[in-house]
Amino acid sequence: MMRASLLVAPGCLEIRDIPIPTLRPGDVLVRIEQVGLCGSDVHFFDHGRVGSLVVEEPLILGHEAAGVIVSVGEGVDPTRVGERVAIEPQRHCRECSYCLDGRYNLCEQMEFASAPPVHGAFAEYLAVPAMFAHPIPDAMTFEQAALAEPLSVGLAAVRKARVTERRVLVAGGGPIGVLTAAAARAHGAREVVLTDPIATRRAHARALGATTAVGPEELEANTGAGFEVFVDTSGVPAAIDAGLHALRPGADAVLVGMGHDRIELDLFRVQSHELHLHGLFRYVRTWPTAIDLIARGVVATDPLVSDRTDLAGLPEAMRRNGDPEVMKILVNPQK
Repeated sequence: MMRASLLVAPGCLEIRDIPIPTLRPGDVLVRIEQVGLCGSDVHFFDHGRVGSLVVEEPLILGHEAAGVIVSVGEGVDPTRVGERVAIEPQRHCRECSYCLDGRYNLCEQMEFASAPPVHGAFAEYLAVPAMFAHPIPDAMTFEQAALAEPLSVGLAAVRKARVTERRVLVAGGGPIGVLTAAAARAHGAREVVLTDPIATRRAHARALGATTAVGPEELEANTGAGFEVFVDTSGVPAAIDAGLHALRPGADAVLVGMGHDRIELDLFRVQSHELHLHGLFRYVRTWPTAIDLIARGVVATDPLVSDRTDLAGLPEAMRRNGDPEVMKILVNPQK
């Protein structure tokens, strides 16, 4: 048996003793040491759903995870026991056209940790495909390894946008926005400007690699237009509109934030400027790069950690996550 925090109703988490997950062939069992609290976890906690994903039975949340392999399933090298890993929280079918085409994030049968009905990582143990338990260097902390997940979102965005040698605008100074700015600089962006109304988040962005960070109302006066890439991590309609209007013709826009299901779009702007509008859903083959960037200190994650807690403190952490001064809360399920 293991201890786990389950969402049993909107706003209600319960710690329960439940069976340790059963390993499928090709799986490893990971003792979870650190889990980052994500905005999607909070949305599930508050509303019991994110878009079409609805929590219909008790669910373990959490997907930004790292830990130690304690056992392996059939077909997995037993010497992996004891390996320290960062977890890519996906399980794809490997058979659909998307998997065969290398776009496994779009798998038709995807099982994603913490997306109902699939249990996540706010528990003592999690079973994951061995291929998605990524080894980490001895010097890397579990806290740093857990933040390979939000960094992976940023990496997926900047790869899709082809940021090298281009002017990049990022909207939203939460963890994903700040790490997207850092990923853009690491991938050779000529300039990276981040907008956010909160001063402390702008300071984090500048410290972690953004060329500059300004309030939304200051964007045009301080940086001008003519950006070649826009990445929205806020999900705020006004920020998306401002970002699209800051782009030069032929530019790329990547929509990452999920704040609203539907927004108004200046279609004439998109058409007349021949903007390339991309959606982004999770990531593909980003973990080795994320681990490498963190390990080499190219991307610093430690400054983003606002607080630490355990499973018992998770409800309060969920409520605190909306505080604009909070960046990332880490949870240790072993305490």
